[in-house]
Amino acid sequence: MTIHELQENIVKEFEQYGDWEERYKHIINLGRALPAIGESIRTEKYKLSGCQSQVWINAKLDEGKIFFEADSDAAIVKGLIALLIKVYSGHTPDEILYNPPYFLKDIGIDKHLSPTRKNGLGAMMKQIQMYAVAFRTMLNKVN
Repeated sequence: MTIHELQENIVKEFEQYGDWEERYKHIINLGRALPAIGESIRTEKYKLSGCQSQVWINAKLDEGKIFFEADSDAAIVKGLIALLIKVYSGHTPDEILYNPPYFLKDIGIDKHLSPTRKNGLGAMMKQIQMYAVAFRTMLNKVN
């Protein structure tokens, strides 16, 4: 499934929830469903700066596609990173870089986050893009 299709699916998924209390519950449940990461990832090396909560993100390249793993100590933040992973994990660096996360605005999350959480969400997306740039550079050197 393309990143665009995944984003459209998320927009449709959120349309079924009537209010933001239900949407927040869904976001929290997405975070709970994230696979656990190893303690070796819950270190300063993978810790994201720019977030009020603690967030750890790691990425691996496998056959030209990037796979992300992440965790957070805050339920909503963990759900937000789960949304980003749902969209971007398993795609090529170029696919990630050329498909901004428009679904966040379409589901209205940008209007329902505190300024600090909004900054944190931006930092998470920036980290995903930075991994994509690094892996693209690495792939270009190999080819």
